[in-house]
Amino acid sequence: MHIPTADTTALRLLSFEEALRTEEEPERSYDVNKWLYVPSFYDEYRYVLGTRGKHPVICVGINPSTAKPDDLDPTLKSAQRIAHANGYDSFLMFNVYAQRATRPDDMERARNDWLHGENMKAFRYLLSLSGEHPAVWAAWGSIIEKRPYLLDCVRDMLDIGRAYGAVWYHAGSLSAKGHPHHPLYLRSDTPLVPFDTETYLRKGKSV
Repeated sequence: MHIPTADTTALRLLSFEEALRTEEEPERSYDVNKWLYVPSFYDEYRYVLGTRGKHPVICVGINPSTAKPDDLDPTLKSAQRIAHANGYDSFLMFNVYAQRATRPDDMERARNDWLHGENMKAFRYLLSLSGEHPAVWAAWGSIIEKRPYLLDCVRDMLDIGRAYGAVWYHAGSLSAKGHPHHPLYLRSDTPLVPFDTETYLRKGKSV
């Protein structure tokens, strides 16, 4: 379990560009040809964790927990299985907010706008890796209601996705409020189906 030690505004955080450069450092404890892990060490935040491939799906959760290369948590193991079952050769785990916290109730009450901005740079980077019409899997569940700022983060992601021609999917049934299903308890062969983000945002005004 990861419990935040402090609000991220009180920590020394690397920008996404700085964190991405740590991937280039020698003597990583994992195979850099298999994994993309930014930053390349365990800390109070994480921009990206996933596998490298030519046909990835970007899976979007709420926030990181304890997962790292070669030591995925149950949520990421499930996401990887579903990605492969849907024909993707790799998956890239991204999150609406980059602060690590196993329990969403432990997330900071106010958004760190600087961290959010760097996280959106990470999202742009992942979209750029995916070629034309990158596939993005909305997988944040009803947990998005834990903090008011999370839906605003999603709105920014959708705006960025439009510029890259992103195609959004979800897996499993939507909640009564239209939230996409969390991947943890889904069958490995659950299909990814189109996600109507415009309808979701309209419903989101009442969240």
